[in-house]
Amino acid sequence: MSEKFEFQTEVNDLLNLMIHSLYSNKEIFLRELISNASDALDKLNYLYISDEKYKNLSYTPRIDIKFDAEKKTLSVVDNGIGMNKDELINNLGTIARSGTKGFIESLSGDAKKDSSLIGQFGVGFYSAFMVANKIEVISRKALDEKAYKWTSNAKNYEIQEANADSQGTSITLYLNDTEFADEYRLDGIIKKYSNHIPYPIFMDKKQYIAPKEGEKEGTYESKNEQINKASALWRLNKASIKADDYKEFYKQISHDSTDPLLHIHTKAEGKIEYSTLFYIPSTEPFDMFRVDYQSGVKLYVKRVFITDDAKELLPPYLRFVRGVIDVEDLPLNVSREILQENAIMRSVKEQSVKKILSELAKLKDKDKEKYIKFYKLFGKVIKEGLYGFSNDKDQILNLVLFKSSKRDGLISLKEYKDAMKSDQKSIYYISGNNETLLKNSPLLESFKKQDIEVLIMDEEIDTIVMPMVYEFDKTPFKSVSHSDANDEIKSENDKADESKVAGVLVKIKEILKDDVKDVKASSRLSDSPAVLIFDSKDPDVAMQNILKQMGQTVPETKPILEINPNHEIFAKLEKNELMTNDVARILLDMAKIESGIDIKNPSEFAKTITKIMLKAL
Repeated sequence: MSEKFEFQTEVNDLLNLMIHSLYSNKEIFLRELISNASDALDKLNYLYISDEKYKNLSYTPRIDIKFDAEKKTLSVVDNGIGMNKDELINNLGTIARSGTKGFIESLSGDAKKDSSLIGQFGVGFYSAFMVANKIEVISRKALDEKAYKWTSNAKNYEIQEANADSQGTSITLYLNDTEFADEYRLDGIIKKYSNHIPYPIFMDKKQYIAPKEGEKEGTYESKNEQINKASALWRLNKASIKADDYKEFYKQISHDSTDPLLHIHTKAEGKIEYSTLFYIPSTEPFDMFRVDYQSGVKLYVKRVFITDDAKELLPPYLRFVRGVIDVEDLPLNVSREILQENAIMRSVKEQSVKKILSELAKLKDKDKEKYIKFYKLFGKVIKEGLYGFSNDKDQILNLVLFKSSKRDGLISLKEYKDAMKSDQKSIYYISGNNETLLKNSPLLESFKKQDIEVLIMDEEIDTIVMPMVYEFDKTPFKSVSHSDANDEIKSENDKADESKVAGVLVKIKEILKDDVKDVKASSRLSDSPAVLIFDSKDPDVAMQNILKQMGQTVPETKPILEINPNHEIFAKLEKNELMTNDVARILLDMAKIESGIDIKNPSEFAKTITKIMLKAL
């Protein structure tokens, strides 16, 4: 007796989008089904080796492709771990992952872009509905006696008991047409996408038999043949691997339809033996900025799959990396605790990180255009590695890029240092979240006047990590928003002449005493009337905003208002004391706006501006 079920709402949305929007890239369904079959074999293979309960199973891992052009059916069969009734419901009727709603909303209908996301999110099974009007899944979980059949027409699904001779899963598609019930079409897709699946894929192929003596015509007969190479690509000699092989393998393990930007293949021999094959994607993983991101690296021990869910294999700031780590000297039943504490894994991780960072450094030096493409995708994530006390800080600092007050595009810290003036003491930067405001900040006036370059740091991550980065190549970093930055670059001739504004200065201090820490005559301004700075020990505006966003209590930090003694506003104020109160408050609010600080009372600010405009008219 069958039971009927309704799909989860998100599954319905996804099916609708796949059937109606992604049809132009429909061949990816076979890649996804074969990849799922490979995963099922991985899981059983691991249990077969590590768990006594499974050691009596008699099976040889394989995937079979079967098709019938007359009946318009295509089947993908594996003898892997299999599924019970509950798992069929959870895996095929529900997308049981956080972020599902946001994922569905992010799908745009762009076939090339969305086919990549669909595989990454782990819902590739549903892509079969692009080519089929009905799907039938028969599955029996390893060590279970019962098998179950799951059937769906993409509107709802039903489950009933079934018969199966052994563990594994058989997925049968009732095709819309015969395009994918064709030997040559299927052979081409499998070799294109699944050539390096580590398990053999078999399919019946017609072979021509030459005529025997006395016969006029030969005959055709079907022969079950292995189609793919079924090789562990990462363990092969690099010289024997073609560029297309690397690309195909990447698409298989990442479920990404685009070519990778870079691959990094390493075989280490000696005290610790291991092989790694890492890829840098050319598209951003959909969950890259989620706390529950999925690891993109699979761990093998002596070619036996162990896990694809170990975030410990690489640091979080390299979470965009996809690939494989295969270690020789680990127990096959390696646990999560061993992964975290084992000296061999610790060494493999350290060497892998160094290798990835060094290859990125080579890319930066050899192909700046390609590196900038990488950096625009993953630069924010790479910068996370600067937080804390990582041993990789120096390597990461060589990779990060910033905007500049003097040049277009992005520059490295080395490029900044190479252009420094001979007597320059620090690497100067300004941080905030608005590039236009930062580049036009009054804080840069003295630096522009002396032709000193300032790095523009307009990403939130800059504000978090830069206070923890004290120097690059023995040169300290200094924020221009702090009071001591200007002291380093001013000459004897740059001293502020307070005598010009002594009277006004006293009055403004009194008016603004509750809003600022101090009011000073400035030596850093040439055009602007005023600017806000912060004491060198206080967090600046950008840091205060980040701390608030992180839910931390930020102690009240008052800025210092510096005024330009040479600006004509103050000369005129000496003769018009009645305006001092209004002008002082406008100057403070204007300085706040230029610094990216919200003013407390915008309506009062507008009234004061209106009042002064009326007097001017």
